[in-house]
Amino acid sequence: MKKVVTFGEIMLRLAPEGYYRFVQADTYGATFGGGEANVAVSLANYGIDAKFVTKLPCHEIGQSAVNSLRKYGVDTQFITRGGDRVGIYYLEKGASQRPSKVIYDRAGSAIAKADSSDFDWDKIFDGVDWFHFTGITPALGDNVAQITLEAVKAAKAKGITVSCDLNYRKKLWSKEKAGQVMGELCKYVDVCIANEEDAGDVFGIRSKGTDVTAGTVNHEGYKDVAKQLAERFGFKKVAITLRTSISANDNKWAAMLYDENDFFFSKQYLMHIVDRVGGGDSFGGGLIYACLENMEPQQIIEFATAASCLKHSIEGDFNMVSVNEVLTLAGGDGSGRVQR
Repeated sequence: MKKVVTFGEIMLRLAPEGYYRFVQADTYGATFGGGEANVAVSLANYGIDAKFVTKLPCHEIGQSAVNSLRKYGVDTQFITRGGDRVGIYYLEKGASQRPSKVIYDRAGSAIAKADSSDFDWDKIFDGVDWFHFTGITPALGDNVAQITLEAVKAAKAKGITVSCDLNYRKKLWSKEKAGQVMGELCKYVDVCIANEEDAGDVFGIRSKGTDVTAGTVNHEGYKDVAKQLAERFGFKKVAITLRTSISANDNKWAAMLYDENDFFFSKQYLMHIVDRVGGGDSFGGGLIYACLENMEPQQIIEFATAASCLKHSIEGDFNMVSVNEVLTLAGGDGSGRVQR
């Protein structure tokens, strides 16, 4: 069985019921999620030995976060316990032309105050095939950026494939700081994952003819974006998700893979969205699984895109789908007809 390690922050997600706004809500549903944790759950659902690494408090809320991962078969043995709090994010789901909103309450979380001594990467990476992190993790603080750098160096020393989802978050750091820190980390990355805006926000590499706020995404322009990223950092693969937003509820969804000087585009899906948070993470999980299964490049990008399309139909951060469900959609059956 292939082994994958992901490293980052898992947060308590508090969201009003349905499409209630924050100012309307009297109750909030509580679940857990976070970029790398979401990827670990996807991989565990696909039958991969997925280990999630972070730091969480010893109290009951920290344990609840651990339990949420164990529920789906994620290996939590390397989660360090300590610190005082679990990060929180509040989610208000958008509808029609009203966008979704996220409010963070994560300052001072256990992982944000972690120290290099909290993680024994030599032990964590024993027998591991793949390591995954996102740009959210080093954005938590200079100390976490340093821990991430130590992790990627240790992974490369062991010959482990390293993937990174650029995942720029403007509420966590500036574009300038992101470019500096991610530029150093990406020297150790084999597979780069980005959305239609990340490369521009972090590295200033943009697709001509694209205006995401106007709903215009020039797919062909991302060939140059991927090629520039690969040439700058030596990435073996670059995968870019291509989201065209019609409204908060309806998006067109596709992706592109750059692999060995060739380009592969997935089919495009018209999605009616139930919950879009974790959509990019589900793409990353699908991509990693497909690569570990040694699928052909076209199959890799079709699997990852289909996996993420299905995630948009599921409440919560985690993508709770099976390999067969993804393969069915990737194979062309998107009818949504009752299965019996």
